[in-house]
Amino acid sequence: MTLTIVPPEADACLTWEGLTAALEAGHRLPRAEIKDMLLYRGADRLLDRAAWIDGLGALVKVATVHPGNAARGLPTIQGAVTLFDDATGALAALLDFGLVTRWKTAGDSLFAARCLARKDSRRILLVGAGTVAKNMVAAYRTAFPAASFTVWSRNPRTAGIMAEDLGLTLATDLETAVCAADIICTATMATEPLVLGAWLQPGQHLDLIGAYAPGMREVDDEAMSRARIFVDSRATTIHHIGELIDPLASGAITEADVIADFYDLPSGRFARLSDTEITIAKNGGGAHLDLMTATYITACWQNR
Repeated sequence: MTLTIVPPEADACLTWEGLTAALEAGHRLPRAEIKDMLLYRGADRLLDRAAWIDGLGALVKVATVHPGNAARGLPTIQGAVTLFDDATGALAALLDFGLVTRWKTAGDSLFAARCLARKDSRRILLVGAGTVAKNMVAAYRTAFPAASFTVWSRNPRTAGIMAEDLGLTLATDLETAVCAADIICTATMATEPLVLGAWLQPGQHLDLIGAYAPGMREVDDEAMSRARIFVDSRATTIHHIGELIDPLASGAITEADVIADFYDLPSGRFARLSDTEITIAKNGGGAHLDLMTATYITACWQNR
């Protein structure tokens, strides 16, 4: 088997519609085997994620998270992605880490929003002004082309730069911005809730992206208890991320309140039931989604 090297330039071959179709197809295959490992050294983290899907292949993705790199002018998240052939186990592709992560993370929440957000959603709030939030603008525009975007960040300077660069509205008061939004996308490194349940309005959809570890949260218990809750994968979220661990521990929600994950799509359970309910989709970003994304990217690069 010829090894495929997929560079960042593969970005030009990809579409959000193509990726969401690949994610849907991937979730019709047998449920993925997933294994995560998370190591800590103070504020620094090493995250190793692996997945195997029968009929698709296997993947190992390793990421380092060094928050102090921001002050050094270096990326805070770095890593590598390896894709293996399903039948032979041969190394099939080496992919640019940033390329896979960017498309997987945004595609995950876009896929959820296509299923859960009201089709007439026109006002999208981005909470956070980092790389993930910026990528969500292009992703959301494919599903909600008439939408306007507002950005809020704990760092007003970075939010202002993002607003100017992308032609977005800058929000100065988070509560006001949340109340006015149809879709709220949180993409921060917060360890304490930023968006409060008391602010939420009927019919809103929340894509929660940022929290990925037990000590991280972006919304409070009231938000979780008021909403119908969905996750991309039960296996990588319920007992792994503070967004769910904490309200489960406090009794604000139970595991039964997690209505569905992407593997429930064929049953119709991963869906909005009315225009007035509040929906939350927790983006856990498991390695099986990296595998589906990496396979899609590799195929697009090979067929360019």
